[in-house]
Amino acid sequence: MVEDNGPAQNNSATDQPPQPPLVEAAALSAAFVTAIRRAGLATSPDRAARLAEALHLIPPARLEQLYWTCRVVLVSAREEVPVFDAVFAAVFRANAAPAQPGSVPGAAAAPPAPAPPAPALRTRPAAPGSQTPGPAPGTPQWPRLAFPGRDGSAEDGRTDREAVLAMVSADEHLQVTSFAELSAEEVAEVRRLAAALQLATPLRLSRRTRTSAHNTASLDVRATVRAARRSGTDAPALLYARRREQRRKLVLLCDVSGSMEPYSRVFVSFLQGAVTQVGAEAFVFSTRLTRLTRQLALRDPDQALARAAVSAPDWAGGTRIAECLRRFVDEYGRRGLARGAVVVVFSDGWAYEDPEQVAAQMARLRRLAHRIIWVNPRKAAPQYRPLVGGMAAALPYCDAFVSGHSYRAFAQVAAAIRGEGPPSQDTHERARGKEPAHAH
Repeated sequence: MVEDNGPAQNNSATDQPPQPPLVEAAALSAAFVTAIRRAGLATSPDRAARLAEALHLIPPARLEQLYWTCRVVLVSAREEVPVFDAVFAAVFRANAAPAQPGSVPGAAAAPPAPAPPAPALRTRPAAPGSQTPGPAPGTPQWPRLAFPGRDGSAEDGRTDREAVLAMVSADEHLQVTSFAELSAEEVAEVRRLAAALQLATPLRLSRRTRTSAHNTASLDVRATVRAARRSGTDAPALLYARRREQRRKLVLLCDVSGSMEPYSRVFVSFLQGAVTQVGAEAFVFSTRLTRLTRQLALRDPDQALARAAVSAPDWAGGTRIAECLRRFVDEYGRRGLARGAVVVVFSDGWAYEDPEQVAAQMARLRRLAHRIIWVNPRKAAPQYRPLVGGMAAALPYCDAFVSGHSYRAFAQVAAAIRGEGPPSQDTHERARGKEPAHAH
């Protein structure tokens, strides 16, 4: 255990190597996460708590171990490594001032005071356990850390094994990774997460009413007359009722053509969760439209998806958006399925038909639905612009346009379904009574 004997201790007299200052693990974690965020990395505040816990689990005896502990906790993508290396070098390779005895060495504190020279280290230290030359004679070594309940005497092998506990969680990595870049095992995990998402549509007033004790509600004439008949005289009291609120219907249309294949397997799992949780209506389309509500109603996701694949023989085929929208409106939408509903279309907008045909069918769907949301995974690309083709023709009739390319992007989809998403470009024009440019 490392003890602080005060600044009056003379290192040269006792022939002890100079020791770096000790700082509380919580303070170091908060300060370093703040520096990482200021450098431009999207690091959540709970990472500071994870880092403090990791420093208790893995007491770093050398700066290399501190580097790798911080990196596995705070870095979740390869692109973040250069920024992390630069911040780590600026924070921990600078001169440090003495601080109160605590947990972690190497953090600067005020007021500044002379400190021992920093060891000669690379900007990116080697991984713990790798073959690296030992320190030169006379080079100061980082001490083992003293934590409450720990003696700091764990062997290097045990420390390396405990490093696994501080690795970035798989769920956090899957949140920001595009579905097209996932492995088969990661796709299976994302499908499980997507099916468990909680969805809710906006509320609307139903025609059904329920009794209310407040006279601010509407007078329920029928209930009042029935009460008078039962009593045989005038009604003893006036009865009031309010209209009930209920959730709007949710209709999901998923493009399963060849261009959407990297994403459709996750989107269909999202459909399966919506069907089982909120009673949504699910359709898939490629060259033709297929209703899969009954097939996806099974609680077993694997069995539900297997039945869905059998029911849609045109899976991974071409795309006929206009024809599939026409069939949906004619056979399902006009019969009440789309009236006042929230309709979500999962598609990249690539179609064989004339864009004017897509616009015509979207205009028909617009007159039925309460809200139309278009989910296009291509939207995540920085250079993507919906300027031509079916996507450009359909966009003026959409209330929300989101990407949905990753699990984190599904939060925008859920918000748009609730009615909290940002309006599309032409929503304000419809509100002013103007018809979009593609309308006929």
